[in-house]
Amino acid sequence: VFPGVRQAQWLTKTKLVEGLPPAVQGIVDNPALGLQELEERAKHVVYHARLWDTAEPAPRREKYCPLLFENLIHVCRSMSAQYPSLSKRMLARNCRIAATWERESILLQVRGLSGILMNSMTPIPPVASKEEILATKEHVLETFYPIAPTIDLQEVNVYKELNDTGQCFRDGYPYSHPHTLFFLESANVRTNRFRPEQLRAKMLMFAFGNALAKARVLHGNDPKVLEQPIVVQSIGTDGQLFQFMVFQLNTTDLVSNDGIKNLVWIDPDQNLYERAQCVPEIKKRVVTKPAGISGFQPDTFKKFLALYLHGTV
Repeated sequence: VFPGVRQAQWLTKTKLVEGLPPAVQGIVDNPALGLQELEERAKHVVYHARLWDTAEPAPRREKYCPLLFENLIHVCRSMSAQYPSLSKRMLARNCRIAATWERESILLQVRGLSGILMNSMTPIPPVASKEEILATKEHVLETFYPIAPTIDLQEVNVYKELNDTGQCFRDGYPYSHPHTLFFLESANVRTNRFRPEQLRAKMLMFAFGNALAKARVLHGNDPKVLEQPIVVQSIGTDGQLFQFMVFQLNTTDLVSNDGIKNLVWIDPDQNLYERAQCVPEIKKRVVTKPAGISGFQPDTFKKFLALYLHGTV
């Protein structure tokens, strides 16, 4: 079967752009924001999750992955004093999503638990300009002929075409805009975790699903090019390797391959650190690998923080 993201692009009528969009990269690169001042705290978070919060010689991923995430979010929240609008956010867990759409003559649906969803009182502004959006008309979506693009999807009988943003966006809920989805691949056994490519495809499908469901709430079910595109971000991690994604829904007119496409920016496979050694490795009474964290990557933390700050800074 062809790799997941390419398939997800066809299913969601989306053009891929490599790397982070300028709006997010600009936050990463801006020294005036003082992100580097939080680097030590982020390093402390890694030490805490991988080395200090356990008596085991090798802590289990299902424990350190969620702990690392919670503590990174805590570091991000500490910027609320500087940017008070960051306090207008809410983390929703076990949020269900359902979105239905048609591609060519195929009825598709994405539904299920969409990770941990950070909602905001205000939407993220569009990251692509009107010119960039118009330029997507020229983009030709990859086809997989003679393989059907739905080859490994689960076939079900759909008795009701659901478009449900879950309990997260019920009427009157103040945090009504999806901001960032977080997917924690914390299964200890490797075969129970999504591989990075599968995880990115899942992130794209659920970012799209949340954006589409929100568009239907705002604009109804008629297919149309959106005057105000909807941006939903996604971050996936197994507690060491991070995947960053920014998705922009430009159109709900998804049936044909023609016209305006949606856009996704992906910055894949970013290690937060190279290795965590809980106990020193000793060979012939010589320490060959000391205990500790090696290869901490501050830029990966800054990208995590930049996606959190996006829409506020």
